[in-house]
Order: sequence, then C-alpha cells, then structure tokens
Amino acid sequence: MPVMKGLLAPQNTFLDTIATRFDGTHSNFILANAQVSKGFPIVYCSDGFCELTGFSRAEVMQKSCACKFLYGPETSESIILSIDDALEERKEFKDEIMFYKKTAVLFWCLLDIVPIKNEKGDVVLFLASFKDITDTKAKAIQEDKKEERRRGRVKTGSPFSSARLRSSTVLYHISGHLHSREKSKIKLNKNVFGDPPALPEYKVADAKKSKFILLHYSTFKAGWDWLILLATFYVAVTVPYNVCFIGDDDDLTRSTTVSDIAVEILFIIDIVFNFRTTYVSKSGQVIFDARQICIHYLTTWFIIDLVAALPFDLLYAFKVSVVSVVHLLKTVRLLRLLRLLQKMDRYSQHSTVVLTLLMSMFALLAHWMACIWYIIGKMEMEANTYNWEIGWLHELGKRLELPYYTIEGVNGTGSGPSIRSVYVASLYFTLSSLTSVGFGNVSANTDAEKIFSICVMLIGALMHALVFGNVTAIIQRMYSRWSQYHTRTKDLKDFIRVHHLPQSLKQRMLEYFQTTWSVNNGIDCNELLKDFPDELRSDITMHLNKEILELSLFASASRGCLRSLSLHIKTSFCAPGEYLLRQGDALQAIFFVCSGSMEVLKDGMVLAILGKGDLIGANLSLDDRVIKTNADVKALTYCDLQCINLKGLYEVLDLYPEYSHHFVQDIQQDLTYNLREGHETHVSPSKCFTVQTDICAESDTC
Repeated sequence: MPVMKGLLAPQNTFLDTIATRFDGTHSNFILANAQVSKGFPIVYCSDGFCELTGFSRAEVMQKSCACKFLYGPETSESIILSIDDALEERKEFKDEIMFYKKTAVLFWCLLDIVPIKNEKGDVVLFLASFKDITDTKAKAIQEDKKEERRRGRVKTGSPFSSARLRSSTVLYHISGHLHSREKSKIKLNKNVFGDPPALPEYKVADAKKSKFILLHYSTFKAGWDWLILLATFYVAVTVPYNVCFIGDDDDLTRSTTVSDIAVEILFIIDIVFNFRTTYVSKSGQVIFDARQICIHYLTTWFIIDLVAALPFDLLYAFKVSVVSVVHLLKTVRLLRLLRLLQKMDRYSQHSTVVLTLLMSMFALLAHWMACIWYIIGKMEMEANTYNWEIGWLHELGKRLELPYYTIEGVNGTGSGPSIRSVYVASLYFTLSSLTSVGFGNVSANTDAEKIFSICVMLIGALMHALVFGNVTAIIQRMYSRWSQYHTRTKDLKDFIRVHHLPQSLKQRMLEYFQTTWSVNNGIDCNELLKDFPDELRSDITMHLNKEILELSLFASASRGCLRSLSLHIKTSFCAPGEYLLRQGDALQAIFFVCSGSMEVLKDGMVLAILGKGDLIGANLSLDDRVIKTNADVKALTYCDLQCINLKGLYEVLDLYPEYSHHFVQDIQQDLTYNLREGHETHVSPSKCFTVQTDICAESDTC
C-alpha cells in the first residue's frame, strides 16, 4: 500500500535546535561567523537580544561578535581584551560585563561565548548568550554596603567598582541557579553554556528517530495494518453472529474463545504501536517526537481503540456464565469499523482495493441483515402458541423435513434445522432481497417479516444506487486529484527518461513536485481566482498574504495600495539544499521567510542565517530597476516563502507615488540582508566559512 511519507529530506536544524534550548528568560543570544577573522560578523540575532539591547535586527547584523556597539565608559578594558583573545583563540569565555543599551542605559550582563563546531571539528560559529543581571548586582551592592556598615568600614569608589569585587560570587550564584533549574527539568540546560559537546553541530543531518519509534510508511506497519483490517472484519462478522445465532449456547461460544482472545490481544498491541508510530502533520512534516505522537493519538482514536479492545472474553477464562451479556457488550467492538474511514485513503490507492472494500461492506451488510432476519423469526416463534406455524423458520423446517416441535404448549427452538442451515438460508434471503426482489423459496409470511423485507429491499435499492450503479462516479470523485497527481508524476518521469537527467537532478525534481503538491494539493491559486472580480480577489489575496502585509514596511501604505500589492504576492517553497538565488542573478522579487531557515553564502562563506520573519531583497531605486545579487541564498530546512514580484511592485509604486518615497526609505531599515551589489560585507577570502553547502552531492537520498 503506498503511503504518503511526508517530508524526510536531511535538514540543517541548528538554528531551530539552538532556539529551543532557551526559555523566555534566556532567549538573548547571537550567532557569529567564526571563520571571518575581521570582526567575526554577526549572522543571526534572536528577538530577545533585540529587546534587551534596543537595537533592531537590521542594525545588529554583520556587526562584530564582540558587540562593540554596546561598549561605554564603564565597560572594563580588561574584559574587552579578554573577549578579543577568546574570539581569536576560538575558546569559551564567560564573565560579567557592563553594557549600554541603544538608549544609553547601563546594565550588567552575564556574557557567555561558546564556539560551535561542524562535523569536521572546525569552529565555524560563535554562540554568544546575554543575561541581564542588573537586579542581582544591585542586591549584591546593597548587601555589601550593609556588611560595611556592620563592620564599621568606609570604602570609597563607585558602586560599580565595588560590585566588580563581588563578580565572582555573583557568577557562582548564577551558575548554581542554572544548575538547580536543570534539576527541575526546565528547558534551559546548563550544558548549553558550559559543555561544548552538548551543543549541536552546524551541519546537515537526517531527522533523529528513536529505535523504538515505528515509521508509519514502513513495510512492517503496512503489513500490520492489513492484519488489523482482517481482525476488524473478523469482529464485524463474528460479534453479530454470536449475539443472534449462538446466544446462550455456552459450548459453541467457548469454541471461538481462543480466536476472540487473539483478536483482543492484537487490538491491545495495536494501541501500543499507535503510541510509537510516526504521523504526518498538517504542514507535511513527519513527527518523530514521542510526546507529540502520544498527544496526537490520545486526542484522536485512542478512546475508540480502547473500547474496542476491552477483554470481555476473559470472563470465559474465569468461568463466568454470562454468555448473552458478554455478546452484547462485545458489540462495542464494531466501533473499530470507524477506523476504516481514517485509513480509506491508504486502502484506496488502487481501484481494485476500492471495489474489494465496497463488495466486502456490501457482504457485511447482508450478513448483519441475515442475523436480524433470524432474530425476527426466532422471537415470533417463541412468542406464539404451538398452533402457530406460518413463520419462515417453520417453512424452512418443513422443506428440510426437520420441523420444529412444541415444548409445554410453546414452540421451541431446540429442534428444527441446524444453525448452519438456518444461517445459510438467512444469508441467501437477505442477499437475494438486496440484489433483486427474492425468489420466493424463502419468503416473508408474518407482518414483522414483511416489514423487514420491505426495509431490506429499500436498502438494496440504495446500495445499488450508491455502490453498483455509481462505482465509476465514486472512483472519479475520490481519485480525481490523485489521478491528476499520478498523471503529472508520470509526465515528470517520462521527461526525465527522455532527456537522460542525472539521478541527483531527478530526485530534486520529484521531491520538489511532491512537496509543493502536498502544500497546495495541486491547486493553482492564480487559475482558481482569475474568474473572480478584482474586488473579491483582492480581499482573498490580502487574507492569504496578511503575514507579510503586516510588516512595518507597509504600515504607511493605504488600503488601496495594499490591495493592489497583494495581487503581486506569490507563495513559494524551497527544499533543504536548494538555492533560492545565485550570486549575479537579476533579482526578480523580494522574499519573506514564513517558516524554516536559510543562509546567505558568498564564496562558501556564510554571511547571514535567516529565519522566520526575515526579509530578503535589496534597497530599491525608482530609476535603476535592474538589481544584481551579491551572494547566494540557500535553504537549510524546508522553507515557506512569500515573494513580491518586483515588476508588479514597481507598477504599484508608480500608481501610488505618495507611498513610493516612504517605501524606498523604509525598506533599507527592514531588510535583514541586502543583496544589492555594492553592499557586500568586507571579509577575508582566506578565512571563509566553509560549510558543507552541497548536501547529498554524493548521496541518493537527496
């Protein structure tokens, strides 16, 4: 059974990993390029760092990792020299220092600089974390003053000079505080700052999966699902049969106890497997985290699976004689059939499987009707006196020369045809009634039997209309999108075969097509919206692109300008290892990162790491509209992007000249990285940031 695997390409999740190691109070960090000796430029800064210092991300990017823009009169010269030495020697540094915010407000900071290595062991990044300890230092100063008064000493000097004498003590207390938080199992881990091997490496890697996690698309899971499907049909057949035909016959019931217990064990094991089986999220990502898997299962199918797996058959093992009650309780297992609705897309990948399932459901319905048909005949025979012989069971007994006899004036069911013969006759009647109008050899005689026969005929007509008469329509309705998907996939494979494309390029094409299809399900928004009026189309596109239109860059734009601009915004997607732009390309659009991580490269050197909310492009000129890019932009993870076409942007700016001046000025401040030639960062070519950018160049998994 083909199953949608989800997004599985190797990703560089360094940025996401680092971000998740900080909680709300310790999210103040920057990343700097350790292989550019001239200043070690900052390639990423967190939102917490911007809030702490008052500087925007655009103002911080490409500044020195030593954060000289935070220095002031009270900043210690000796600590500045120690920071420079630590950066030059690529070693860890941790100390207290006085910094100044953008508003010239002084604050004490616990600075921690940790070198980050790649898979080759080379230091490629610096992770610098900043913790505001001004309050802690103030308390230390007060305690120091109290102790001085108590001892009768009088000291001179500034409060900050006095505080420096206690820096090692404060640092010890802070380290102890971090250690206690680690014991409390809070996200922040002391090893993030104190133990370099605990830090992630800056490299492309496959998603980590525990060996106890099952892949939802694995061969074993596919075979297991088929086994559970067969067990579900077994339950759907045996439970109604036992309730209606077996009843209180303890010997016949116990003959199927072993198989029933085996099915219960399968259902229980299936619950355990579901707690350890990956699933595909709404965004298309494969979820390997055990906690997320458990939460997802508990909130979806766990209750139904648990009720269906209750071990009622264990009552037989304890010699509990409540046969009829147990049979009725076991009817809750029919809830397991609801699982078929969830997995219909998996079981229905081929038309033969669809037809098989439809025929199976039709036969199952006939089986249930046969059970009800027998119960009607049995109840009427038991409820009437001995001279009543017009029910279908009496007619069957006469034809087979195995008549029912009376016990103490009441018709009994202990005689007559065997259960096997009665069931076959019941199934024969319901199938003939569902598929036609019956043949009369088994017919309804009483009012109850006739009413039931009418219902069966109506259900049969409905089944004809829904199943047999509309099989083609059902398949088309279910697989119209899949048919289009397979057609496009076949066209791609034919194109690849005709033009003899290499395996790596073939894999990139197929993965990009499959991923974009999973995102938009093959729907072309432009084609879909082109027939709508401009007014409605503008409202729709503004809703679809509201994330980028809420940027401060567009705050001064009128609503009419935003509506016109929204028509030129497109959604794009970039897989790990794919280049969004190449150096020297003519810039065609401005890109906004909705999710994922990207890096800006030049000659193998990382100039910037971009994440969610970053804007990539160039400062615009209404006169010089040809922009050549000065660097490459490459995806590290799966990235969702929104892009504003420059041609359409210029058209909108020409229509709204009052806004164009503000836009040209504001975009220089809002760009996370400027790709226009002439704005390159001056770095030493011999110290370039050599990261493994061509992922999977020699691998078949890319």
